[in-house]
Amino acid sequence: MNPGSESAGDGSAGPAASVRSGAPHHGAKTVIGRVVALAVTGVALYIVLPSLTAVFGAWPQLAKLSAVWLVAALLMEVASFVCNFGIQRIVLRTRGWFAVVTAGLTGNTVTNVLPGGDAAGAAVQFRMLKGAGINADAAVGGLTASSLLGVGGLLMLPILTLPAVLGGSNVNHALVNTALVGAAGFVVYVGLGILLLDTDRPLRFVGNAAQWIWNKVRRHHAALAGLDDRLLAQRDQIRGALGREWKQVLLLVVGRLGFDFLCLLATLRATGSEPRTWLVLLAYSASGVIALIPATPGGLGIVEASLSGLLVLAGVNGRAAVLATLAYRLAEYWLPMVAGLVAYWLYRRRYGSVQFGERQTAQTPP
Repeated sequence: MNPGSESAGDGSAGPAASVRSGAPHHGAKTVIGRVVALAVTGVALYIVLPSLTAVFGAWPQLAKLSAVWLVAALLMEVASFVCNFGIQRIVLRTRGWFAVVTAGLTGNTVTNVLPGGDAAGAAVQFRMLKGAGINADAAVGGLTASSLLGVGGLLMLPILTLPAVLGGSNVNHALVNTALVGAAGFVVYVGLGILLLDTDRPLRFVGNAAQWIWNKVRRHHAALAGLDDRLLAQRDQIRGALGREWKQVLLLVVGRLGFDFLCLLATLRATGSEPRTWLVLLAYSASGVIALIPATPGGLGIVEASLSGLLVLAGVNGRAAVLATLAYRLAEYWLPMVAGLVAYWLYRRRYGSVQFGERQTAQTPP
């Protein structure tokens, strides 16, 4: 997500030198990377195309759903985004909302539009924060920590459903297995997190091993060094960024997931469906973990296919599952992208254009 520190001084030779020496090589790598990302996205969308078509085909039927519950779903999703921006305000050490919200919404839109857009979205967000006068570089650890806490929260949700799953009858075996795998994943996640946060040796081992593999694969390039120290420094940033406010951050992480789940429940109620909440929670958590796989922008197609299918396993009829998934994705995916465009326009009115790359201080000689 963040470029290595060894590239920080590449621009010292000036724009002309960078164009003559490294630009063609890096340009070729960029093109290859984009082609691979597009290919992976295309294959993933082709696989889930039937489910995606079924979900989008139900679009006209949204008008038949309960307007009250749809408004409630939208409000729940707004509350989820507010919790997310609240986390970012804490780790960015700022009291203002404008720059945090506009940068976050814009970065979210870029991430959800481009194949493999996580890096591009993060770059846009941090450039906008920097343009607003916020020291975003110092908050990398905190933003990373909030993301990791979100992943941990998703893995924790199946544990909350275990008593009902194991003690219930007529529960689909696939959902039972999902709950058990999720619980095991959470235990492993917490164990590794405690180990890596409290001890240095495992993280040094991982850094040295990754560095050795990287240097073996890229023998004709400059050798990578000090990766273990950098990993430890980033780990310390993650611990230090939360500081005394870790309880508030944890509460906001729970709120971010909780309100997002309530959005899904509201869309189900809008269809007239009243499934068992704990089964919907299990379907929601499993779909969220699947969406972490960056096969398509914003999980497009992946979420629609997995969530609608898992809701059927949770006892929701097929039509209601498709409609609820469509309404949920409208609130969680499509409307925030539109809000991102408006947010960028508002940001430019206050702070001006976002600068990417280094400004050219001297003209290139003819």
